[in-house]
Amino acid sequence: MVDTIFVGRVVGGNGIGALVVIFPIQRIIVALSLMIAIGSSTALARSNGEKDYEMSGKIIKNGFTLSFLIMIPMTLLTYIFRDQILLMLGTSKNILPYAHDYLSLVIFGSTFLCLTIFISNIMIALGNRKVSLISTSIGAVLNIIIDYILVVKMSMGVKGAAIATSVSQIAGFIYAYYHFRKIKKNFNLSSGFQLDKVIWSSIILVGFSAFIVEAEDGILMAVLNNLLLNHVGDTGIIVLGVISKVYMFMFITILGISSAMQPIAAYNLGAGNYKRLRNIVRKTAIYSFITSTILWAGGLVFTEQLISVFVKEKDIILESVKAFRIMIAAFPLISIYYMSIYYFQALGKARKSFLVAIFRQLIIMLPLAIIMVKVLNLGAMGVWISYPISDVIASVTSYIMIKDEGYKLDDKVKKQKEEEKINKSYVLD
Repeated sequence: MVDTIFVGRVVGGNGIGALVVIFPIQRIIVALSLMIAIGSSTALARSNGEKDYEMSGKIIKNGFTLSFLIMIPMTLLTYIFRDQILLMLGTSKNILPYAHDYLSLVIFGSTFLCLTIFISNIMIALGNRKVSLISTSIGAVLNIIIDYILVVKMSMGVKGAAIATSVSQIAGFIYAYYHFRKIKKNFNLSSGFQLDKVIWSSIILVGFSAFIVEAEDGILMAVLNNLLLNHVGDTGIIVLGVISKVYMFMFITILGISSAMQPIAAYNLGAGNYKRLRNIVRKTAIYSFITSTILWAGGLVFTEQLISVFVKEKDIILESVKAFRIMIAAFPLISIYYMSIYYFQALGKARKSFLVAIFRQLIIMLPLAIIMVKVLNLGAMGVWISYPISDVIASVTSYIMIKDEGYKLDDKVKKQKEEEKINKSYVLD
């Protein structure tokens, strides 16, 4: 978002277009990072709940090793084949030079970003939320400062934005790793790598749905970029870039609430505290819906002001305002959708979590957008309409699925209450 604001206002539409076509690559990187981080933190929370601290140490070490083994080869391959990848993602001749410059530099912060996400989630699973918040804040603030210096003052354009992002990711990692060293001491973790097939496969299996949630966004954007480029042109890609950044801010807020619930729910499941688990799920659903409704109302009322933060061209602002209001028409409903994904992860139901994760964007929205643009010839409007339709269908489906799990949880709570009564009467006797 920060890079888009500075690039959009200083470089212009082609600069935003470059960031849009690179967005799928960034989402895949974040997706892989979250797969490792969520899979590791879920397993860690469950093993801590079971008081199996030896296993907790092994989980941390395996997750750390996976981060290196996945991200370093991906960084090198992306850099080597960057132009071929950009053309495949729907980059036009006008946008390609900007995209090339940005990707050539920003890709080298990927490993640091992955490790920061991993460490942050591990710390959250252990009850320390400050590390995640502060490391993210350090990166965000530093990104803004360096963007202003390099993009605005030194007129370095997209190259300056890429440098700002990479440096901020490295700074966030340094802070996170400083605190991670304390965890290494607590769990007696030795230096070096470790891979246990049972552990790393479990991490990937549980975290795979988190990967899909992030990766499908990148896949969707890549397809939409190609659709818009072929049927609307560069303007369609630029509008998508602007509104997707505002939309990203909104749904990541809901994603944050849901993902914060996940390690707490996993811990209480491991500890057998079903009453608290049910209470956590209910509160998360309420808070998530209220937050999404507030964001939705703010987005509808202040649409033009939000869009104007990114671009100055009036024609792009007008088109973006119309598209964004259509895009978020059913936004409050997706709170239950995202919560269900992380709830199923916490329960260790990887298959169900995976199916819900791919349902909204890959199963519904992707074919729907293609049909509306290519078959019904609705152009860009077909892309914008596909968002609320998919939100409604996915949210209703996930509500039905989570309701079914709720009945099972209620039965466990009843049994737990009965056992507590028996224990109390036994003590009194």
